[in-house]
Amino acid sequence: MRAFTYERAASPVQAAAAAAANPDAKFIAGGTNLLDLMKLEIETPTHLIDVNGLGLDTIEATSEGGLRVGALVRNTDLAADERVRRNYGVLSRAILAGASGQLRNRATTAGNLLQRTRCPYFYDTAQPCNKRQPGSGCSAIGGFSRQLGIVGTSEACIATNPSDMAVGLRVLDATVETMKPDATTRRIAIAEFHRLPGDTPHIETVLERGEFITAVTLPSPVGGKHLYRKVRDRASYAFALVSVAAVIQQDGTGRVAIGGVAHKPWRVEAAEAELPRGAKAASERLLDGAKPSHENAFKVTLVERTLGSVLEEARS
Repeated sequence: MRAFTYERAASPVQAAAAAAANPDAKFIAGGTNLLDLMKLEIETPTHLIDVNGLGLDTIEATSEGGLRVGALVRNTDLAADERVRRNYGVLSRAILAGASGQLRNRATTAGNLLQRTRCPYFYDTAQPCNKRQPGSGCSAIGGFSRQLGIVGTSEACIATNPSDMAVGLRVLDATVETMKPDATTRRIAIAEFHRLPGDTPHIETVLERGEFITAVTLPSPVGGKHLYRKVRDRASYAFALVSVAAVIQQDGTGRVAIGGVAHKPWRVEAAEAELPRGAKAASERLLDGAKPSHENAFKVTLVERTLGSVLEEARS
């Protein structure tokens, strides 16, 4: 790990201003992803801004009937909150499907949204990777791609977003709140927060330089059955090959977001109109335009079968 300087931010705007003043600075809270990347010299910040003391660790009711989740709320606390379990069950289930208990005790809401891909070539500094070193190429294309993306990909990157929590937030239409260095604030729909790779896969979100996440807001509760199904290579501490977050109503209508298939949580609202017709019709619309490799073409069928299992559970 390379040497770095360190400071503790006293306020969100101070944290944002400090990050804006140093292009090589990074925010640190739980550090469950950043510290690993620093040890491997994938991330090499020269300055760390500790944001743990900013008091952004509460979950509060909003005037619109939803919940405002502070950026520093630990994943364990968010999943266990009675209001989340009762009214946003898909989010609680998604969080509990991710990582391990020890990591969930440290990982934060904002950090989970910002975690980086687990593509093996991103972690192998001996291999070209446009996400790690822009313009160097994508070793995954034509390489080992079993776990990687099949939809929304580009010629520059086929990596996937690793977050389970983000898939749950996407199906709930959450909003990300931020603070900029000039003290102005912004609200970003979760649908717009993560970017597709295009020609710039190293730019993963729409956040501007120094912009600091302060909270995630959940809208008023969505009724129906809340389900999260994650298919992975082993039962624990493994990232999704495919995951399905769904809120299904009694008449078979509902919402669906998919993980493990794209650079961001994947939701196609037009596909949701097909849910009453069954998993095959809905998954065909969800994956319209998919470009799987020979190693991950099975994900197309896996999405259909996993969605079908979720719909069957919702009807039971």
